[in-house]
Amino acid sequence: MNGFREIASGLRFPEGPVVLPDGDVLVVEIERGTLTRVRPDGTLQVVADLGGGPNGAALGRDGAVYVCNNGGFEFTDLGGILVPGHQAHDYGGGCIQRVDLATGKAEVLYTRAGDTVLKGPNDIVFDAAGGFWFTDHGKSRDRDRDTTGVFYATPDGNRIEEVIFPLMAPNGIGLSPDGGTLYVAETFTGRVWAFAVEGPGRIGGEPNLLGHTGRLLLAPGGLNLYDSLGVDGEGHVCVATLINGGITTVSPDGADVVHIPTGDPLTTNICFGGEGLRTAYITLSGTGRLVAMDWPRPGLRLNFG
Repeated sequence: MNGFREIASGLRFPEGPVVLPDGDVLVVEIERGTLTRVRPDGTLQVVADLGGGPNGAALGRDGAVYVCNNGGFEFTDLGGILVPGHQAHDYGGGCIQRVDLATGKAEVLYTRAGDTVLKGPNDIVFDAAGGFWFTDHGKSRDRDRDTTGVFYATPDGNRIEEVIFPLMAPNGIGLSPDGGTLYVAETFTGRVWAFAVEGPGRIGGEPNLLGHTGRLLLAPGGLNLYDSLGVDGEGHVCVATLINGGITTVSPDGADVVHIPTGDPLTTNICFGGEGLRTAYITLSGTGRLVAMDWPRPGLRLNFG
């Protein structure tokens, strides 16, 4: 990976980076079950012990951090690469958590949407109205895995609904600069879908033969499996790529695709910060590192970020 700077190492499968106003970066450590603050000098401070498997994270309007907790994985060390596998032996379900950064207190907001139990909440993005979209990646076992979708919820704990179903291991999620398109990455199919947003928690379009209304944005084939994603200020979708480790960027029309290698086959997340939002922070989860690099375009300023 050209031009990257290591911010921190020794993290236990970091994901969900969030740049704070003071320049610190929050990450989750899925194997440790923590929300962790990373200072510019690499110093680490545990903000909250969340248990299970904290995954995607985002700042809400109230300044709290909202965390998708996948319930935990069984991890294996393969030659120095930490690899998540099936659901944890002590798995008790997935949930959405709210964390007060001042106190570290965490509360569970949601464990289900009506009769649908949350299996493995994964990634999250807030819209301008103050609600949030999140993916449920599901969990895998020896002979089967969950079929899941995308949900919309409000941070007051009073509204949650499954809006998109079915998807195959939905993972990364993000909104276009105008908020009119919702992007969702599927891990094992190596696809990124674009959905028309008609309002808070409302998706338009007619279902395709797969049962949802998505427009296929990216499907390069090969060993490109997709994890979380970010969107830059020009609307390019920047999706963390597994196996062929790196960040794959695609323009809003799907015509311009670029892959930036990182050297870690479990490259999982990207977010933007720094002056002019020109710094990309990337989690190299297999090797337990948070790195940064100069980005060719400004990042997109997130709602409440």
